[in-house]
Amino acid sequence: MHKNAFIQAFVVAGLIASAPFAQAAGNLVYCSEGSPAGFDPGLYTTGTDFDAGAETVFNRLSQFERGGTAVTPGLAEKWDISDDGLTYTFHLREGVKFHTTEYFTPSREFNADDVLFTFNRMLSREHPFRKAYPTEFPYFTDMGMDKNITKIEKLDEHTVRFTLSTVDAAFIQNMAMSFASIHSAEYADQLLKAGKASDINQKPIGTGPFVFSRYQKDAQIRYKGNKEYWLPEDVKIDNLIFAINTDPSVRMQKLRAGECHVSVFPRPADLENLKKDPKLQMPEQAGFNVGYLAYNTEHKPFDQLEVRQAMDMAVNKQAIINAVYQGAGQVAVNGMPPTQWSYDDTIKDTPYNPEKAKELLQAAGVKEGTEITLWAMPVQRPYNPNAKLMAEMLQSDWAKIGIKARIVSYEWGEYNKRAKAGEHDALLIGWTGDNGDPDNWLSVLYGCDAIGGNNYSRLCNKEFDGLLKQAKAINDQAERTALYKKAQHLLKADVQNTPIAHSTVYQPMSTRVKDFKISPFGINSFYGVSIE
Repeated sequence: MHKNAFIQAFVVAGLIASAPFAQAAGNLVYCSEGSPAGFDPGLYTTGTDFDAGAETVFNRLSQFERGGTAVTPGLAEKWDISDDGLTYTFHLREGVKFHTTEYFTPSREFNADDVLFTFNRMLSREHPFRKAYPTEFPYFTDMGMDKNITKIEKLDEHTVRFTLSTVDAAFIQNMAMSFASIHSAEYADQLLKAGKASDINQKPIGTGPFVFSRYQKDAQIRYKGNKEYWLPEDVKIDNLIFAINTDPSVRMQKLRAGECHVSVFPRPADLENLKKDPKLQMPEQAGFNVGYLAYNTEHKPFDQLEVRQAMDMAVNKQAIINAVYQGAGQVAVNGMPPTQWSYDDTIKDTPYNPEKAKELLQAAGVKEGTEITLWAMPVQRPYNPNAKLMAEMLQSDWAKIGIKARIVSYEWGEYNKRAKAGEHDALLIGWTGDNGDPDNWLSVLYGCDAIGGNNYSRLCNKEFDGLLKQAKAINDQAERTALYKKAQHLLKADVQNTPIAHSTVYQPMSTRVKDFKISPFGINSFYGVSIE
């Protein structure tokens, strides 16, 4: 917990990460790109939210190794899978403590009740806590887990059994994802009795490596290293501070001045100078991501395939790669990156052809001067370093075929909320893979269950969806690959989106930072990280 004297050591408002603070031993300042919408990971789908909650405050039953895609034990020490693949029995770790803060003191250690609370709240709208704090769990439902998990049983204090209706080849990977973060049932009960259920999203309690201390929207988030963490060797930082700034040039200035130690999403134009700075290190890797344009098929004229085909072929992707990514990206053809197993490289992109696009629009009865909205994110993402510039280029491309695009933007949390509600006509968005499985792209972004979640085109192709469900219920990777390749051809033919780019991910940081690992999933984790 923070003490008054401790608070006075910080400069608030715009100068959160002052140089003296940044230099203090055991303090790490992370210049982040945006404010989280909240701290309950089950409610969200973006990296900004996961960084602030799931990766700091919480743990999952299984978890991904730092910097990799392999699954390792988390709050479950081990698990057994039945021969038919429908029953998973998790053996829970003993001696794990929930955080003690000024607003909660646990009376017991982590046990099966916490797992039941976490998942039953997501499964049932009738759950008392969910009725007190009505929320949706988009990731959980996008993957159809709400339909597939038929029963969760507490076998004893440290054993929980999940029963599925159909085989889910990626179930253990899914349980390692941010949305599956385990909450304290005791804390939830305390909030329910006090009539403050929504505090679960503003004052989080978990078992993770960092204890939440304070949040000032658009300015800072502060955490303390968890002295009672069940993996003590993973907590090497006394205080972790997220200094929030949406302006990439300001983030890089702070980094170069030593006012923060790790940052994200440098502008492509800044890369050369950052690489030359002797006080910085600049690890990079091919992005496991895709930046794309989604067409809302519930809005006219995008309900017509010919219109979507026309809009798609009018996009000058190479010009966007040159101007927006400046060499730090490659043209995207499919709805997932080439580094994902089962990617079909026989699929070719539709050539850029504004003249043919005009003909298609004319044939579809779309009048010249038709107006649409084009939404552009207000923040940088790993898959899109400059959505505003990209939107302006798309606006120009579409003006050449007689479509007037009005660019719209909102604060990031609001943008996601409104987009999921389907308010847009065309939308710039993207995705970084979360578990290394093809289902995490094809079902989560384009499947029928994901409408109202991450399926921003709101198109449900039953044949496509059937292939995905069939693939998910098979464990053989070769058989799954054949089905996913068929699905990719259907996705390309539907043109529910225009894939634009796969970006290279750069993570600028101080040379004082040791053992930070870039996640293939685009999240930022500070456990196991130290600072000299």
